[in-house]
Amino acid sequence: MLAGCHVSTQGGYKMAAKRAMQIGANAFQYFPKNPRSLAVKAFDAADAAKCAEISREHGLVSIAHSPYPTNIASEDAGQRERTAMSLLNDLAIAEACGSIGVVVHFGVYKGPDPLEGYRNAVITLSAVASQWNGAAKLLIENQAGEGTDMGMTIEELAQIRSLCRDSHKIGFCLDTCHLFAAGVWRGEAEAEWLTKAEKLGVLAHTEAFHLNDSVYPSGSKRDRHAVIGEGYIGEKGLTWLLQHPLAADKPFVMETPSGKDGTHRDQLALIQRWGDRA
Repeated sequence: MLAGCHVSTQGGYKMAAKRAMQIGANAFQYFPKNPRSLAVKAFDAADAAKCAEISREHGLVSIAHSPYPTNIASEDAGQRERTAMSLLNDLAIAEACGSIGVVVHFGVYKGPDPLEGYRNAVITLSAVASQWNGAAKLLIENQAGEGTDMGMTIEELAQIRSLCRDSHKIGFCLDTCHLFAAGVWRGEAEAEWLTKAEKLGVLAHTEAFHLNDSVYPSGSKRDRHAVIGEGYIGEKGLTWLLQHPLAADKPFVMETPSGKDGTHRDQLALIQRWGDRA
């Protein structure tokens, strides 16, 4: 099973890979640049290449996560333009680090016409994809419903990708807490959302899962990640997903609070036990 957590890039991208290895992870996520800014980063290509080299040598897989201000659906044209330039920069860094792709939230629109938000998202994603020629993909992440009703359902994910130009450069990263908070999942095994994701082609293009438990009940629309096994989703639902054949080749990356030792070592060991198909 491919599993890990979000790690710091302090000391360089190569240190992110090393931190993942130190806790026994074979997957990890990182911010390619300052997570609070859309400013384009002139990154150290040699450091990124070392990250890719370490990952190849030790069988690590990684994903990058776009900065918090990223908003592909914004009603502000300037914000969308900055987002597009930032995402192209993120993709270049992810490519250099040997990563699968860059996670990007579905987007938030605050204007009068909700459909305009969806159009903005399609236009922004298409603009980025049409200018990008690398192997790293844009990975659209489903949303919890906190502050927006956009991007919560499997149907929305399937539709937005189908409307984009160069959609082969676009995939998905499904977040378990977001599915739960949105009310798409109640934490049960044999959940309908996975069947739907397979039927609509979302699962075929899902490159990673964010494996997060939830502080709040299903349908709360509150995006608060809990330590694995201490939230409302619980062991039954997460074990079902970890062991599901359709998810067998997908990396599971935690974005949960760290444990008492300041790492995700204990949570990683737990999900590795839950995911054991023996």
